[in-house]
Amino acid sequence: MWKWEADGQAKAVIVIVHNAYEDHQRYAWLIQKLRISGFDLITGDLPGHGADDNGKPHDEPFESYVEFAKKMIDAGLKESVPVIVVAHGLGATIMIHLLQRQRIECAGLIISSPWLSLIHHPPKFTSMLTRLASSMKLDHGVTYDMLTKNPEERPKTRISSDVKSIVTGGWYKELTSLMKGTLQTEKSIQDVPLLVHTGGEDQVTDTAETKKWMKRQNLSEFQYKEWRYLYHDVYHEPEREEVFLYTKSFIDNVLRSLGYVIEN
Repeated sequence: MWKWEADGQAKAVIVIVHNAYEDHQRYAWLIQKLRISGFDLITGDLPGHGADDNGKPHDEPFESYVEFAKKMIDAGLKESVPVIVVAHGLGATIMIHLLQRQRIECAGLIISSPWLSLIHHPPKFTSMLTRLASSMKLDHGVTYDMLTKNPEERPKTRISSDVKSIVTGGWYKELTSLMKGTLQTEKSIQDVPLLVHTGGEDQVTDTAETKKWMKRQNLSEFQYKEWRYLYHDVYHEPEREEVFLYTKSFIDNVLRSLGYVIEN
């Protein structure tokens, strides 16, 4: 877990929960933008990702992801300012799942491209085999070309298709179960201000299902923004400055509603 301090007096603590198959370092641009805008940042690598990557297929229990997200939020709650969570992809699903189960002290939630219903799956034949062997390796087949059209966001030492999306059959089945349960439950998430970003050209998730899910939530305040031409990784796209400004406006409005004086 890492923390970056705001450039000046912190208005809030932002906790970032990243997607599957990546690590927190992919959010360096977003972290810097938030820092200079007056926010402390807390983030880290989900179990089995980043510094915790042992080179083996992902087979971590999903509850370990939930516990790590809670750990980061708890660290943020030690500060004297509100905590706002920014979560992407599988990280967004983890946060939805968490807020369906229990209440946490967070002033707002911003999710992007949540994994509630995928349109990109491992090859059908391989998926069938995993029903017989949970330890079998399979490649989800996610590539950088599917995630973003921004060449600057690809690791300079890797080819564009080199995403570590090798998982076990058991991991993928648990993912499928998590998404189905999270999407289909009638229970709303905790009533916190919610902002949902999706990309109109997302090649990984079914954004229509995300929109339907959001409309079913019993929330006092929510916003849905579909970025018409953006891919899955909205904070990495060439248009990311626009996404950031939209996000910052939402955060500032949340803080104003709590009585904070926000100077632009």
